Amino acid sequence: MQGNSIKPMTHITLPTDEARPLSFYLAMEEYVARCMTVPDCFMMWQVKPSVIFGRNQLIENEVNLDFCRSHDISIYRRKSGGGCVYADMSNVMFSYITSEEQVGFTFNRYITMIVNMLRRLGVDASASGRNDVMIGDRKVSGNAFYKIPGRSIVHGTMLYDTNLINMVGSITPSGTKLLSKGILSVRQRIALLKDYTDLSLDEFKAFALKTICDEEHVLTEKDIKCIKEIEKEYDSDAFIFGKNPRYTLVKQRRIEGVGELEVRLELKNGIIKDVNLMGDYFPIGDVDGQLLQKLRGVPLEHCALSRALPYRIDDVIRNLVKEDFISLLIE
Repeated sequence: MQGNSIKPMTHITLPTDEARPLSFYLAMEEYVARCMTVPDCFMMWQVKPSVIFGRNQLIENEVNLDFCRSHDISIYRRKSGGGCVYADMSNVMFSYITSEEQVGFTFNRYITMIVNMLRRLGVDASASGRNDVMIGDRKVSGNAFYKIPGRSIVHGTMLYDTNLINMVGSITPSGTKLLSKGILSVRQRIALLKDYTDLSLDEFKAFALKTICDEEHVLTEKDIKCIKEIEKEYDSDAFIFGKNPRYTLVKQRRIEGVGELEVRLELKNGIIKDVNLMGDYFPIGDVDGQLLQKLRGVPLEHCALSRALPYRIDDVIRNLVKEDFISLLIE
């Protein structure tokens, strides 16, 4: 068997090479996870200029909508956590679908697989932080995941090359600077794989598939029809733009190993009437049912919050410690 897999890795591919929107590939991941019984699957895809932001992010916090409209950049929301990314035909997107449900194991296995593939290419890659693959101190791949019953999905970018003007202009980070300064800053933080290999993008894609996958499964027209039905949700304004929650108080903090958290609280007489949690964190449980629902009707003070919340919340949001969450709420 080739690659670094314990079990055979099956490449899921399409019968034709026609360009498809990013929403199709998100739906394709979900279809494979829900409807196919192959234990471990790998997908590789490319899209026209697109921005994709995380399940729990507010679009107005993450995306420069005017820039995207004027530069013909499409906008999508995904069902995984994590942050906002830009993709185009100069880079490649990877997806890993597995029947393994343990989040830490699944994520680490995927990241290790990608790092080892790059090292076989002669690139000094390493895993870093909560979701990144690095070359030296620069990021070449960022990744996110989500779970459905019985299956886990990990997906992410591989920066072979990219349009830096579009990347910086389309994504609105905290404290946005002038575009030229933003490009310089981003270029110092990201690695482009083309600078570390003599392979063309097509040659790299072929190398990655040969290294990672053992088998190939070509989807049928019937499969594609089912995928397009799932895609309708990803293309809907309700899913992409969401519904802005009511709030009277906003608390924000970046927590190391967790991500950027923004809590929006609706309060009445010091009692939490409603609460929403946005950000680029990674949910691994039912955030509303296991966490936020327990805060509704609770006074916004330390002892009451501590009693209301479960002892451990890192099985709901990856790496989040209960005391750090309470501190965010009451600071």
